Amino acid sequence: MTKIKNIFLAATLIAMAFSCKPKENMVYMEKQTTELDQEVKQAVFEGSHLQPGDLLDIKVTAFDDNAVRPFNINTMNQAGNSSEFLPNQTAQTGPVGYLVSNEGYIVFPVLGKIMVQNMTMSQLRENLETRLLEYLTDPLVSIRQLNFNITVLGEVKKPGQYTSPSDKVTLLQALGMAGDMTDNGDRTQVKLVRHENGIDQTHVIDFTDKNITSSPYYYMQQNDVLYVQPDENKKIIAGTNPNRALTFSIIGSAIALLSIIIRFK
Repeated sequence: MTKIKNIFLAATLIAMAFSCKPKENMVYMEKQTTELDQEVKQAVFEGSHLQPGDLLDIKVTAFDDNAVRPFNINTMNQAGNSSEFLPNQTAQTGPVGYLVSNEGYIVFPVLGKIMVQNMTMSQLRENLETRLLEYLTDPLVSIRQLNFNITVLGEVKKPGQYTSPSDKVTLLQALGMAGDMTDNGDRTQVKLVRHENGIDQTHVIDFTDKNITSSPYYYMQQNDVLYVQPDENKKIIAGTNPNRALTFSIIGSAIALLSIIIRFK
């Protein structure tokens, strides 16, 4: 009887030694690195910086509808139409926008080529309004990005590329688009890949840190890639040899059998 108990105990210890460790760091923004009564700070949103390949919807309005026509690509070729054609009308052929060239330019009616690379949309709006003062009285420019794309990969429920109607997307919102992390995602070592200064740079984000909202990377940029790597438990399982898995199964069966034997002794 004692011998059987010893065997049972040894088998249990072996199984425990090879078992995965308990889950840790499962809660977002749980780590408190500041005083408890201090308010959570949030990063200042500066807007996405324009890059080659961005598609922009730019509308110009002013007091004189006829004077503003040449500055809107949806109306510049409509000179023969009636004055009922609105500046913000959508072209019948589908979305029409200004494509940022590989050199970082857009070609704007009347104004010609304008360098926009690395500008925010706010900066571009101010730039255009200043240029248009030569032709229009009190011009107003509205800009919207038509293809703000981000990619979320790894241990998330719906990995893939997502297009947002707004360029104001936070790290947490990006995760929401992908259905949140799985239970196997490492919340402390999430990688953000961002194209900066002509190269791809990787930044590590800790989603369990309460100060994530004040991180300079809290707001996503165009074409950012968020990669959630698996936690240690998932890595162990993924790297387990099939024969090792069979061994665990045999040990588990042996423990169950010994439990039955001991129970009826």
